Amino acid sequence: MKIAFIYDAVYPWIKGGAEKRVYEIAKRLSERGHEVHWYSVGWWANDQPLYMEKDGIIFHGVCQPIDLYKNGKRTINEALYFAWKLAPVIMREDFDIIDCQEFPYFPCFVAKIHSIFKKSVLLITWYEVWDKYWYDYIGKKGFFGRIIEKTTTKLPKKIIPISNKIKDDLKIFNVPEEKNYVIPNGVDFNYIQNIKPSTQNFDIIYVGRLISHKNVDVLLKAISKAKITVPNIKCGIIGSGPDLEKLKNLSKTLRLEDNVNFFGFVEKDEDVYSYMKSSKIFVLPSTREGFPNTILEANSCGLPAIIVDHEKNAGVGVIKNNENGFIVKLSADEISNKILYLLKNESELNKLNKSSIAFAKNYDWELIVSKIEKVYEATLNET
Repeated sequence: MKIAFIYDAVYPWIKGGAEKRVYEIAKRLSERGHEVHWYSVGWWANDQPLYMEKDGIIFHGVCQPIDLYKNGKRTINEALYFAWKLAPVIMREDFDIIDCQEFPYFPCFVAKIHSIFKKSVLLITWYEVWDKYWYDYIGKKGFFGRIIEKTTTKLPKKIIPISNKIKDDLKIFNVPEEKNYVIPNGVDFNYIQNIKPSTQNFDIIYVGRLISHKNVDVLLKAISKAKITVPNIKCGIIGSGPDLEKLKNLSKTLRLEDNVNFFGFVEKDEDVYSYMKSSKIFVLPSTREGFPNTILEANSCGLPAIIVDHEKNAGVGVIKNNENGFIVKLSADEISNKILYLLKNESELNKLNKSSIAFAKNYDWELIVSKIEKVYEATLNET
């Protein structure tokens, strides 16, 4: 098959769950003999031409790098600009399958135009359903956001929600059951097993963007509370984002300079996994997730994950209490109590270490790619 992925952000220049998912799937589809293209912003433009091949993927940078965020939020201007620049570039090629990532919506409409005029089969991978959250994000303009989101569900032949919760959330837009194929995120399980732990040890580790809905400030407050019982508690925070300086200042205010290490952006995944392997517990206090890759990565490293219960956090579908982690309320007290419980109960932590690894093994990327390959073929055969 000749396959095109559309997403403005690209791994490894930008590291997030969606970017990693597309990269891992695209790379493996190429290894299986498919011709795979990725249309995006040309984040690599300073190093290479906008059109290049890497890891078996043919990359099309449709424009020069542009700011994704303004005041900690994704900008509408970037989404519109990317869609506008995408149209003439992608229309030069024919494809069997186009897999467009649902966010930031506008490129999905360009992909629909391609499917009409070039007879490609359009699928949209869906990471989260915003619905009324649009009003929290952009105020009264959220009315238009909801209309665009709902309209986007009408565009593809099939939708690929990355979790059952997202499939259920899509019902609010009257998406038919038969239109959905749930395919979760995966993890490079065997690769991670061969990574050696870092010599730098942590009790707690966080990996992700430093942005408001990730609630890393709540984690810092939880560490501050836990410090009363465990004065030498250590926490590593890996990631960058608009809240970095604010979080560093909060750490100083809470007198956690000797307890918390901010790594910023860590380029190599190998180093991230190494830090995970030298830690005991992974904490992700985010209230907005689709299917967090970091949970599976942490589980693969033997770390149980502590996440929070929230209506917009589809990550709760990834955690099985007492097997690969725990679901708690978004509260510094609750997170602190769960951290202390695990640190005080070594036998429980050892049990969770083994069960977390066993859980993650079922999500190896090779298994996930086999599923998505079958979905592409089945959808193509329906036309």
